[in-house]
Parts: sequence; structure tokens; C-alpha cells
Amino acid sequence: MELIFVYNANSGKWNGYMDIMHKIFSPKTYPCSLCDITYGTFKIREEWAEFKNTLDIPLTFLHKDEWLEQYGIKDKLPAVFIKEDNKIKNWIPAETLDQQELGSLKNLIKEKLEMIKK
Repeated sequence: MELIFVYNANSGKWNGYMDIMHKIFSPKTYPCSLCDITYGTFKIREEWAEFKNTLDIPLTFLHKDEWLEQYGIKDKLPAVFIKEDNKIKNWIPAETLDQQELGSLKNLIKEKLEMIKK
């Protein structure tokens, strides 16, 4: 079992710079709530980095271009997917991620993982 976090942003340095500018100059229109939740303007939020290390499940993080190239799934992004037995399903959809802040996302992930373990 694996969780795949997919950002609604493309990979690469240039795209990263453009994302930073977008976050600074027009944060309300920035299209990736997962980026906002887990990253500050320039780096990963320490609380998120620490939380990731507490999870006992493999985590993969992809940008939307990498996601499309590897899996070809065109769900609305950002989203968190779960991969089990080579099957992938949307685990936390964009609509739910858009309503989260860091604390609530951490709680949601913990709750959903607990449900799987039962």
C-alpha cells in the first residue's frame, strides 16, 4: 500500500519559480491547495516534514505532469491517491483538500489510515 500525493503544479525549476511568484503576488488564485498546506513560500513546512516521517506507509509526491506521464489519470488535482495491489483510487479528492489546513489534513490522513488498519 502506498499514498501518492499529487500537486496541481508542474515539475521543474522554472515552474517552481513561477509558483513562488504566483503565491506571493496572487495567493488567492494559486491553484494548488496541497502546495499551500504543505509548503510555505520557499520551503516545506517543518510540521509537515515531521508528520510525514511518523507515517508507516510509503509516500510518493508527484507534480501533475509527472502524474500524467506515469499514470495517465486525469482526476481533478491536487489530490491524494492510494495504491493497493496495483490499483489506484482517489483517497482525498481536490474538493476535500481545498477545505483543509495543515492540522486538519494531518488528522484526516491519520483517521483514514486508522480505518484501513481495522
